[in-house]
Amino acid sequence: MPARIRIYGKEATFARGQWTCEDDALQAMLEALADPRALTAEQEHAHALYAAGRFGGLIATDAGDWTPAPHPEAEIKLEDFAPARQPERAGWLSFLRKKR
Repeated sequence: MPARIRIYGKEATFARGQWTCEDDALQAMLEALADPRALTAEQEHAHALYAAGRFGGLIATDAGDWTPAPHPEAEIKLEDFAPARQPERAGWLSFLRKKR
């Protein structure tokens, strides 16, 4: 069963690894996130939930209602780049700072 989402008042459907939508701009945004490996109904629903959460949208439930999609967990965190107890030293120019 295809997963349906609503973003910015426009509906989109995710089925067999592809998004379909009447709005070209929204379809381009969703195609950038498309997961072609999502083939089962559970995988389609999980990917649609992720895409709707990324853009602050709604996802259709089995009952036909629309529920807000939760915002997904951040993929990159400050701890990935900063030393453990020195978050002020994060950043790609941190090597230019004077060492104490």
